[in-house]
Amino acid sequence: MIGDTSLMLKQIIQVFTLALISGNAIAADKVPVGDFSAGNLSGWEQKSFSGTTSYNIVSDSGRKALKASSNKTASGLVRKIKVDLNKTPFLNWSWKVDGQLKGLNEQSKAGDDYAARVYVIIDGGLFPWNSKALNYVWSSNQNRGASWGNAYLPKNAKMTAVRGQQDRAGVWQKEKRNVKQDFKTLYGKNLTKIDAVAVMTDTDNGKGQVTAVYGDIFFTAQ
Repeated sequence: MIGDTSLMLKQIIQVFTLALISGNAIAADKVPVGDFSAGNLSGWEQKSFSGTTSYNIVSDSGRKALKASSNKTASGLVRKIKVDLNKTPFLNWSWKVDGQLKGLNEQSKAGDDYAARVYVIIDGGLFPWNSKALNYVWSSNQNRGASWGNAYLPKNAKMTAVRGQQDRAGVWQKEKRNVKQDFKTLYGKNLTKIDAVAVMTDTDNGKGQVTAVYGDIFFTAQ
């Protein structure tokens, strides 16, 4: 009887050990950033540049998501979170816009507006000129795949049109980007971590109006 009990305890310990190992592996392979489908905005802070874009959790297409509405405004939501790009280099998200911003030259200061953008930030700390950002944008006038330096900070912020003028509004799109590789391509540097993730829908320069919806944001190993 004692032997049977001892065997059962060993089996239980093995089961829980395997579960913990499995759970840690899953956690290591995925880093949640924006858990909008759970109605969760914990850890996100608003940063205003010109007026305030409205950000709210809404129900869209049968799921909860983050809705951004901009009317001549430019503000974003930022979450400070350190992500090891050696372990989880892939940024995943989904999004949808209700229309494009016509008549803009996004490579100029007067046209630096985007219906939707998700970007990652490396904090320069005491040396802000060392800060770097990758902006993944839904472009209104560039072709999908185009990249350029931001009109205001061309050396510190690089723009990439993940979606472009050929993409339909009103349709959910699912994205995945290798952030580590994109930093290498656009900055020529092998960067290994980021310090924050942000979303922004802005129309302050062109004085327009647009709405976007953002799905969950997370990093993965593959």
